Amino acid sequence: MPSVRQGSIHLFRLAGVDVSLHWWWFLLALYRLQGGPGEYSSIIWKLFEFLALFLIVLTHEFGHSLACRQVGGTANQIMLWPLGGVAYVNPPQRPGATLWSIAAGPLVNVVLAPILYAAVMGAKSAGLYASMPDVYNFLWSVFEINLYLLAFNILPIYPLDGGQILRSLLWFVLGKARSLMVATVLGFIGIVGFFARAILWRQVWFGLMSIYLLFSCWGGLQHARHLLRIAKLPRRSGFLCPSCRTAPPIGAYWQCGACKQTFDTFETHAICPHCATRFDTTRCLDCSEQHPINEWVVGAFAGVGTVNGGHGAR
Repeated sequence: MPSVRQGSIHLFRLAGVDVSLHWWWFLLALYRLQGGPGEYSSIIWKLFEFLALFLIVLTHEFGHSLACRQVGGTANQIMLWPLGGVAYVNPPQRPGATLWSIAAGPLVNVVLAPILYAAVMGAKSAGLYASMPDVYNFLWSVFEINLYLLAFNILPIYPLDGGQILRSLLWFVLGKARSLMVATVLGFIGIVGFFARAILWRQVWFGLMSIYLLFSCWGGLQHARHLLRIAKLPRRSGFLCPSCRTAPPIGAYWQCGACKQTFDTFETHAICPHCATRFDTTRCLDCSEQHPINEWVVGAFAGVGTVNGGHGAR
C-alpha cells in the first residue's frame, strides 16, 4: 500500500489511536465547495456535509482499529486523506482475526444506515422538507454518503474492504499466500473497470482512485509471490512460531542489524556468526511477529538457545 503518512497533520489521539489528516484533504474540500451551495441556500451546508463525510470515514476506520485490538492485534494510527481513510492495523495472522478486523469497518456503516434513515424519516414527518429544506437535504445527503461509502467499500476489489474480506474467507480454504494471490488477481480485473468508468465518465476522482488501487494491488501481488516462495522452503524441526505455529525455514534468511550479514538464526541460536551480536527476538518470515528464540523451541529442544541482548534478527 502506498504510504501517505508524509505531509500529514496530527489532529488528536483517541483510545490510543493517533488520527492524522493529509493536507490533500483540504484540496478535496476546495473542490467540493467550489461549485457553490448547490441544493442548499448557503454554502455553509456543503461545509457541514463535508464534515459529516469526515466523521463517517473516521468512525469507519475506528471500527477497523478497535476490532483489530479486540482480537489481539496492533492498531494505533488512522490517516484520513482525499481518497478515503486508512487504518494501519496489524491483526494476528489468522484468517478469523483478519476477517473481523476488516469486516468491522463496513459494519459501522451498516449500523449507521438505519439510524440516519430514521433521522431522514423523522425530518420528513416533521415537515422539515418544506419548512427547513436545508436541514432535510443535509440529512438525506449524509444518509446517501454513508450508503455510498458502504457500497464502495464492500466491492470485492483488493485492497478495498470487500477484496480483503474475500481474501480472508479464501484464507480458510486456500491458505494465506494463495488467498492473497487470488484476491489480487480479481482486484486487477475490478481496477480495469474503475479505469474504464473514469475514462468514459471523465471522472478525475475515479481515475485517482484507480491509480491508488493499482499500486496497492500490485504490492499485494508481490507480497503473495513472496509468501508462496517462503511456503515452499524446507522447514526446520524443533521450532515453531509462537504466533502462527509455523516452523521456520532452513537457510540464511535473517539479517544482522549490526553487520548487515545474513545468517540462519536458528542454526546459531540467535547469535550472528559474523560479528557475534546476540538477538533477543527473531522475526517469523510467515507472520512477521517477533519472539525470543527460546519461545520458538518445542519438544526435546526446549531449554536450548535462550539468549539475552538488545536487537532483533530481521
